[in-house]
Amino acid sequence: MGSKILPQWASKPCAMGIDEAGRGPVLGPMVYGCLYCAQSYMKTLATLSFADSKTLKEEKREELFETLKTNESIGWAVDVIDPRELSAKMLKKNKINLNEISHDSAMGLVDRVLKMGVLLTEVYIDTVGDPGKYEMKLSKNFPSIKFVVAKKADSLYPVVSGASIVAKVTRDRALREWVLDETAENMQRNFGSGYPGDPKTKDWLEDHKHHIFGFPTLVRFSWGTCNSYFKDVAQVLWESDNLDEDGGGGSNSNGKRQLKLSNVGFFSTSKRRSEEVESSGKGRCRFFQARKLEHLTNF
Repeated sequence: MGSKILPQWASKPCAMGIDEAGRGPVLGPMVYGCLYCAQSYMKTLATLSFADSKTLKEEKREELFETLKTNESIGWAVDVIDPRELSAKMLKKNKINLNEISHDSAMGLVDRVLKMGVLLTEVYIDTVGDPGKYEMKLSKNFPSIKFVVAKKADSLYPVVSGASIVAKVTRDRALREWVLDETAENMQRNFGSGYPGDPKTKDWLEDHKHHIFGFPTLVRFSWGTCNSYFKDVAQVLWESDNLDEDGGGGSNSNGKRQLKLSNVGFFSTSKRRSEEVESSGKGRCRFFQARKLEHLTNF
């Protein structure tokens, strides 16, 4: 987040740009970033060398990010969406697709900045899906704001270019600093760009798959790319408490529902529910608790 104390310019009409980084990769978080400033500052903003982050080298992006962080005429914010959250939403019983997740993240940033007291009057955003429908959805939720939804907005509007730098640098840093929860031997971080077509990413996925445990939590296992790695996956019969909000399958004699994992990594329990199960103890490893895994006897 940018300035903690609301600057004076924020009470005057302001414009904001929103963009994302990491929509396509199979590894790591998706990050939505926004940059906002007074409308009277927009001409100056256009002189600050912001450009679509994909056209800039990493060193230049980092340099521009540090510059905008110290600029008192600019505010910014990010929403980092964990790969586990992406997979959970896309695989749950009532699926939430990537476009909806993207829309919710963008609207969440608008809402957050408004609640800070910033007088947003215009928001520029790179489209996700049909621009007209997206614009209608945004305007319905925030009727006091004029929305400009466009393809390639990050190369058309400097305020969106700035947001793309915020998002891209945040995602790059998140990947660099990612702490692998798993403790298996021979785990390494040479996973390339994280895009499905990257040979380094493909090799990393092949080397880090497990026919029972699936992939490390860095991986968005809801991506279709992952399916080809698990042709020999073990079918796991597991028990979940009746407290689970989703799921299916029948109940056994203990009143617990039994679910078979046909897709690696499938789970449907909310974060709050997961935390409740973890906090209950049972003496099991956190790895198994978090994934609701039970002892497997038949291979």
